[in-house]
Order: sequence, then structure tokens, then C-alpha cells
Amino acid sequence: MVDAPPEKDGFRKYLGLTFLIGFGFFTMGMMDPLYDTYIPLFLRSYVSSNALVGGIMTLDNILQLLLIPVVSVWSDRTRTRIGRRMPFIVVMLPLSAVLFSLIPPLAGLSLSALIGIIFLFNILKTSVRGPVVALMPDTIPGDYRSEANGVINMMGGLGLIFSTLILTRFVGLAGLPAFFPPTAPPFLISSACIFIAVIILLLFFREKLPKNSEGEAKIPVFASIKQVFSSGDSSVTRILFSLFLWFTAYEGVKPFLGLYMVEAMGVPEGNAALAQGVAGISSVLMAVPAGYLAHKLGRRRFIRLSLVLLALVLFLIPCGGFFGARAGIGASGALLLFLLLMFLYGVVWIGVVVNSFPMLWQMASFGTMGIYTGLYYTFSQGAAILAPPITGIIIDLAGYGGIFIFGGICMLAAWLVMGGVRSGEPG
Repeated sequence: MVDAPPEKDGFRKYLGLTFLIGFGFFTMGMMDPLYDTYIPLFLRSYVSSNALVGGIMTLDNILQLLLIPVVSVWSDRTRTRIGRRMPFIVVMLPLSAVLFSLIPPLAGLSLSALIGIIFLFNILKTSVRGPVVALMPDTIPGDYRSEANGVINMMGGLGLIFSTLILTRFVGLAGLPAFFPPTAPPFLISSACIFIAVIILLLFFREKLPKNSEGEAKIPVFASIKQVFSSGDSSVTRILFSLFLWFTAYEGVKPFLGLYMVEAMGVPEGNAALAQGVAGISSVLMAVPAGYLAHKLGRRRFIRLSLVLLALVLFLIPCGGFFGARAGIGASGALLLFLLLMFLYGVVWIGVVVNSFPMLWQMASFGTMGIYTGLYYTFSQGAAILAPPITGIIIDLAGYGGIFIFGGICMLAAWLVMGGVRSGEPG
């Protein structure tokens, strides 16, 4: 059972298993930055409207909102010889890798071919995400899920860094068949790594079911969702609305960081991704410590402290620009101050990400682990869809400084809602 009492060896007993699961996240983490970077460029060959490009780029967010809860509950109810999550992983993940490798060549054929492959790829990649994420809480006892989630987030972040700093350098690699354009090598390499990860999981990972799992009632999808919200424990609802608020802040600011650097700070376009890169590196460095610290301080307390610090950092960004100009620190000084704040932002943000999932999982049973995973994505992706248009309007009305203030207010609102959470702690 996943909710066994703490053991003498602590998390160390599960470290190897966590890294095994995390390797899958490392390879999946390679795909997202390549997708976010190159799909808009491919679309630009056919579409001049930024609004249309942005609309197509939100397709994955919409599919996550709809598909992840359904497939997660489906996997909750699945029973096979290799487990309940692995059948989805061994079928959908390799197929998504094949489709991912075909995006660059099909992008050169026509707009309809590009949109078609994007749509099919997103269906498979989105569908498999719930079972992949639920694999860890199925396997790791509740007391150690913060530490395990820290390791997994670190490996996902390393995959992102590896993709952006190393794989992108293979663009233009010679020797490929004429069918593949110069942009294909990073897509091919990341797809091959996904196949390797699936083979390793299939060979060395074994799902275990509780002894009484065969007698569990198989509740339909929407009945499962209704059961979660009618359980009488408001902690589940509070966490879900809290994460909607903090993801509204995060997803509202993230898409405009590059524009802020270029248009407000005068940074060359080639360095527009610097802020996200700095925050990403600091998040990787802090991912594992965040899990251990939350175990000692308590997840709820640690998340609430992180939310206050995030609000403070977001409020300081426009204030730092204003007072920096008054102090005459110059453009380079203002940029250094902003990057320092983004580094701190990454350090604190990962503490929220690492510990929010384990709090939800702690409230779930073995039979409902997938639906809690799916609800996390429903609320977070709902924020990802709604937040960018809101912050875009704020920029039009109040300038770039307004989105950081808006983000800080959302973080404080999330802190307030989290104050009523009474469940989700280890032990």
C-alpha cells in the first residue's frame, strides 16, 4: 500500500525507484521547449496573424483541461498484468514520440498537414500525462512524496535545460534523409530518448496493486469527480482553487517575460528567453531541497510561506525598475536586478509546485489517485487558458508593470484560500 507508515530508511529506500520514474519525466521535459520554440516558427510560414498563432498554441492547454481527468480516471479503473498506468504509457508515449519526430517534415508540406500532426500529437501527449504523473504516488508512500516530487521536478527541469542548451545545437545537422528538414534533429533525438525511457520502465519498473484492489467499485468518471467535491472535506476544494490562483499569476506573467525584456528593458531579441532560463535553473537547483524542507516544516506552511515570498518578488519587479531609474543604476544594473529577482522567483516557485501535488495525493485513496491528478491539471490548465488574455489587457491598459502587480495579488489570494486547508500533510 502506498500509505504505509514511515520506515527506518526514510526516503532513501525509494530514491532509486524515484529516479527510474523521473527518467521518463526527463525525456518528456525535452519535448515542451522544442514544441514551444519551433511550432510558432513553423506556423509563421503560413500564418501572419499573431492571434491565430496564439490560438493554435493554446490547443494543448485546452486538451489538457478536457482529456487528462478522463484518461486519469480510466487508468484508475484499469487492471492488467503490467499494471494500470503502464498500458497507457507503453502505447501512448511511443506513439506521441513518433508523431513528435514527424512535426518538422510535415510542417514543410502544408498548413493543414502541420495542424493535423499538432492535433494528433497533443491528443496522445496529453492523454498519457495523467497516468505518467500518477505513477509516482502509486508507488511512493505518502510521507515521502514531497521529496520524490522534488527529484522528479528536478529531472524534468534538467530535461528542459538539456533540450534548450544542447539539443537545439543539432539544428542543421548533416547526413539526414532529404525528407527531414534542418530543424528535425532535436525532434528526432528527443523522440529516441522517449523510446529508451519507455523500454527502461517496461524492463525494470513493476506496478503493484493492493490485495483488495480487485473488489474495488469502479465508479464512472463524472461520479468520481462529484464524489471528490462532495466528500465533506473543504481542503480539496481549497487547494484546487488556490492552485488556480497561483497558476493564474504564473501563466499570466510567463508569456510576456520575453516581450517585457525586449520592449521595456531594451534587451536584444536573442536574449529574450534569459529571464525564464534563469528562473528555470534556480528551480532545478531548489527542487529537491524544497521537498525535504516541506517535510520538516509542513507542506501547507511551506506553500503559504512561498506564496508570500512570490508576491513580494512580483511586487518588487516594477518597484525595482522605478527606484532603479531614480537611483541612476542604468540599463545594465536594472537588467541585473531583474534577473536576480527572477532567480529568486524560480527558487520560491518550485516550492509551491513540488508540494501541491503531494498534498492532493495525500487526500486520495489508491482507487482515486488518477482523478486527483486529473483535477490538478483541470484547474491549472484552466488558469493557463484564461490568464494570458487577462494580462494582455492589463498591459494595454497599465503597461507591463501591471501584470506583476496582478500576479502578486493572485499569489496573496492563493495564500488566503490555503489558510483553510487542514489535510494533506505527511503522516
